[in-house]
Amino acid sequence: MKADLKQHHHHWSIFSYIRLRLPSMLLLFSVILISWVSTVGGEGTLCDFPKIHHGFLYDEEDYNPFSQVPTGEVFYYSCEYNFVSPSKSFWTRITCTEEGWSPTPKCLKEECHVPILEANVDAQPKKESYKVGDVLKFSCRKNLIRVGSDSVQCYQFGWSPNFPTCKGQVRSCGPPPQLSNGEVKEIRKDEYGHNEVVEYDCNPNFIINGPKKIQCVDGEWTTLPTCVEQVKTCGYIPELEYGYVQPSVPPYQHGVSVEVNCRNEYAMIGNNMITCINGIWTELPMCVATHQLKKCKIAGVNIKTLLKLSGKEFNHKSRIRYRCSDIFRYRHSVCINGKWNPELHCTEKREQFCPPPLQIPNAQNMTTTVNYQDGEKVAVLCKENYLLPEAKEIVCKDGQWQSLPRCVESTAYCGPPPSISNGDTTSFPLSVYPPGSTVTYRCQSFYKLQGSVTVTCSNKQWSEPPRCLDPCVVSEENMNKNNIQLKWRNDGKLYAKTGDAVEFQCKFPHKAMISSPPFRAICQEGKFEYPICE
Repeated sequence: MKADLKQHHHHWSIFSYIRLRLPSMLLLFSVILISWVSTVGGEGTLCDFPKIHHGFLYDEEDYNPFSQVPTGEVFYYSCEYNFVSPSKSFWTRITCTEEGWSPTPKCLKEECHVPILEANVDAQPKKESYKVGDVLKFSCRKNLIRVGSDSVQCYQFGWSPNFPTCKGQVRSCGPPPQLSNGEVKEIRKDEYGHNEVVEYDCNPNFIINGPKKIQCVDGEWTTLPTCVEQVKTCGYIPELEYGYVQPSVPPYQHGVSVEVNCRNEYAMIGNNMITCINGIWTELPMCVATHQLKKCKIAGVNIKTLLKLSGKEFNHKSRIRYRCSDIFRYRHSVCINGKWNPELHCTEKREQFCPPPLQIPNAQNMTTTVNYQDGEKVAVLCKENYLLPEAKEIVCKDGQWQSLPRCVESTAYCGPPPSISNGDTTSFPLSVYPPGSTVTYRCQSFYKLQGSVTVTCSNKQWSEPPRCLDPCVVSEENMNKNNIQLKWRNDGKLYAKTGDAVEFQCKFPHKAMISSPPFRAICQEGKFEYPICE
């Protein structure tokens, strides 16, 4: 897209300059220049820069909003949340023509119609119109049994999932189907009743796409998820301040966990295991000096502790049992560096549930009738020839599904940027990129980047990505075998980048072999020759 724009700069950049610099001669020069463009370029029309109410252009900050645009120029625009373009695409293509922008860019407020339901199905709440985000809950009259979702949500494209029906009798299901590269978490049974739910897990090195829970609905199971192999690996383990890990050499496969430890006289705040998930390590814990650990207090007149210690201080890792003045049931909490976990409270929190996940247009089948708890996520997988331009999963929050992705047709777009061994992109990768997009790469520690640091999307393809050249690992075993040691004893250098030099010397009383390789070894893509002493 940017490349196309540059091709037209010689037609209209002079016009922009004259208009800005010589306002008194604007009309004269406008007539002269537009005539010149019509004669030389064969393009006699300019479009006004598009202004889209409740919408925005791709890379809008790169363009001058006061400029006019020559015919043939192509832009892409998207709409704000709760608004949608007439095509209902995430990125909509518009072209400057002699008649103006085609199609006309606009963002429309989306609402859902009042649902037409079967006679025995009741829906709440009842309204004259429903806006995006509204949730409908269903029940059956006459003691009938609901078949289908107990709730639906209004989205830009309408209600999802489908409305339920009510029946007098329902059938049970047999054992849940086998999942390729995955398995059921619970012990399998021979028979499952209507509305019973089972949950799946994927094998190591696989990630789950689609709802992980399926439900027996009137004798049939809802759609299975899929387990997709995750080939993205993690590099070196990030450094833990005042802590350590057992050294090992990357890469680390998806799902691999590593134990981390704190030094003596330091306490760990957080999980002592970090895990490689989709090429990224989970969050490191903290190591806090034991003498700096904060204490916890109890506040709140309606909280009664078991030993009535209100106002007193509790050390790190102290556990308490308490109850609230108007609630008989006891609760538990532990002090973690000055904060109670879980937080002390006396309010009964109603657990929020989202309706079953929506069926996103042009996504693979996600038919399910299972509700999800607050914070749960469902990964989305698009149909063939469709890509995700944004988040790859939907999130249940406050009873509604958030971060709704859209599957857009892959024509003219690029897919995810190519992966490189021992390196990654500097930004979170998307699934689809408009033409002209650029992505920057970096290598893991000690690996040297060779080639262009950026790639560009053009004609549905990315330009050639860079390579990350292997470092050399200085081997104690090889040094002992060849009777050598590092020349600079305080060097402590165990790794060397490609092109870097490592200097050795003979161990006393050994001397250099006549045919020995040089004692100043140059690292070349993970390899160098060790000198030899005898």
